[in-house]
Amino acid sequence: MRKNIVILGSTGSIGKNTLSVLRKDKINFQIKLLSTNGNVAKIIQQAKEFKVKNIIINDQKKFLNAKKKYKKLNIKIHNSFSILDKILSKHKIYYGMISIIGLDGLKPTLKLIEYSQNIAVVNKESLICGWGLITKKLKKFKTNFIPIDSEHFSISEIIKYKKIDTIEKIYITASGGPFLDYSNSKLLNVSVKDALKHPNWRMGKKISIDSATMMNKVFEVIEAKNIFNINYKKISILIHPKSYIHALIKFNNGQIKILAHDPDMKIPIHNSIYYNISKKITSKNLNLNILNNLDFRKINHNKFPTIKILNSLPNINSLYETALVTINDYFVKKFLENKINFLTLIRSICRYSNHSNFTKLKKIPIKNINDIYKTREYVSLKLDILGI
Repeated sequence: MRKNIVILGSTGSIGKNTLSVLRKDKINFQIKLLSTNGNVAKIIQQAKEFKVKNIIINDQKKFLNAKKKYKKLNIKIHNSFSILDKILSKHKIYYGMISIIGLDGLKPTLKLIEYSQNIAVVNKESLICGWGLITKKLKKFKTNFIPIDSEHFSISEIIKYKKIDTIEKIYITASGGPFLDYSNSKLLNVSVKDALKHPNWRMGKKISIDSATMMNKVFEVIEAKNIFNINYKKISILIHPKSYIHALIKFNNGQIKILAHDPDMKIPIHNSIYYNISKKITSKNLNLNILNNLDFRKINHNKFPTIKILNSLPNINSLYETALVTINDYFVKKFLENKINFLTLIRSICRYSNHSNFTKLKKIPIKNINDIYKTREYVSLKLDILGI
């Protein structure tokens, strides 16, 4: 019997990589549902190729146009994740992939957990802001969570069958992004196009900018703390420009274990789909040139001041994480719209992450999903008032 799969965010880089893995094994999998924000042409192409009967298009205008344009196709086009209950049966689907960008991905994440045997979540905002809500759902519906980010996938592989209290230190690696060796004076004149040129990974615009500012590593440390239930003091970041080693872990028995793979997201995706199953994937030969020159470096906090945000994060899951995500989203959007320069982007994130209007949220725990969305609205309104 073919195993049912759902991919929310199928037209983004992770979604396309997931389909690339599944393309080689169509006989064993059936895709039940795909979604996109507004890339209609791509999702229709995907639905035709994989014979998917249901798709979701979130953008209202594009949804209405698609309903009209593709009405003769044997594809049901929906406009809301609220349809998940009707599309998915009460039986577990084998695998659900959440690769939606932004906090709007939290509600569908929580809903898809109810129907999934295995859930893979690449939506950073959900893992950062709503982890407490996610864990409750995972336990209630006995759903297996599989981290997909290369760093967290690597950590989970290294610590399999190990107790958390045997870990002395987790090191997450960072490429340093496109501006690793730039001076501050040179950063003043970089363009959006420059910031989007990641040296190793092909990613969407938002995550590419986060890589350039190093906010992606701030978020990945928060994710690691949540996913593996480990104190911030036991997590550090190392610069590794080659992006070949994704995590190092030092255990209290003296052992240091590392996990290496090419900077190709199909590798963690493949291993998440074939969870606990030995399934071959075609990959490159061992790169001895990289292994003989790993080039690990400590982070220069003056060069990447956003990393300093980690020094004052609360160990409880609070509403502050939602504030931090919202602050970052707010200024990244302004940078992508060419309304601020790159140095102003970094300075604004650092300044407002330490603003009293938002740091007070560190003491407020999350009760429900509405708390998160109300906090996002509150922070956005405050930033509009405070200005840059």
